Amino acid sequence: MGEIDDDLLLKNFFAEVSEVERNNEVVRILSCFKLNAFDYLNLPFDSSLEDVKKQYRKLSLLVHPDKCKHPQAKEAFGALAKAQQILHDPQEREYLLSQVNAAKEELRAKRKKQLKKDNASKIKSLVDEGKYEQQYEQSEEFKQQLKQKVQELLTEQEWRRRKMQMRISEEEGRLKKDEEETKEMWKRKREHEEQWEGTRENRVSSWRDFMKTGKKGKKGEIRPPKLKTEDPNKSYVQRPVKRG
Repeated sequence: MGEIDDDLLLKNFFAEVSEVERNNEVVRILSCFKLNAFDYLNLPFDSSLEDVKKQYRKLSLLVHPDKCKHPQAKEAFGALAKAQQILHDPQEREYLLSQVNAAKEELRAKRKKQLKKDNASKIKSLVDEGKYEQQYEQSEEFKQQLKQKVQELLTEQEWRRRKMQMRISEEEGRLKKDEEETKEMWKRKREHEEQWEGTRENRVSSWRDFMKTGKKGKKGEIRPPKLKTEDPNKSYVQRPVKRG
């Protein structure tokens, strides 16, 4: 029965919505801070998954390209879909909420310093046993400060992520270059060995002819290296050759 009532309420709501209101919602969505999924759905940070589901249903119907004539309705519709997907992803939602909690802690620490300078506020805070601070965190002033601080932290984290990704890409590029250079070195070595092995038969034949005749090979043939008489590691003494 509740689901039927919700459907009727939605139908009645959209029957009364003007084209101007639809267009305004498209503009609002497209002007949101890209890293804050709660902002796209126009929801507070403590919203439940059920809240996300209901709000997404409402806003997606509001800016659906079939219903809204705004030229960027499709883009706004896609942004809503992505936002609700992020908030339903456990890891993405946990990361986002961790930044919200960090922002709250920063704002609370800042306010604590301010209260030390304001004796009247400090006394009231102690008397109310924390109720004074709870009331303050429900105020529009605190909500706006929190939203701004969350935006700052998310921006900072995204910048760090991008810098890290750049470093990883650079390292991957360097490793790839080293790998290619190593492959090229082994390729050249292999080609050299193949060329050397290709001349083996000629080298062996020339050496045998030299050992048999003692004569030098023909021009262009590979000859064995000469052993110099002054070589300290010589295995024999070369006799002088008589001339004339």
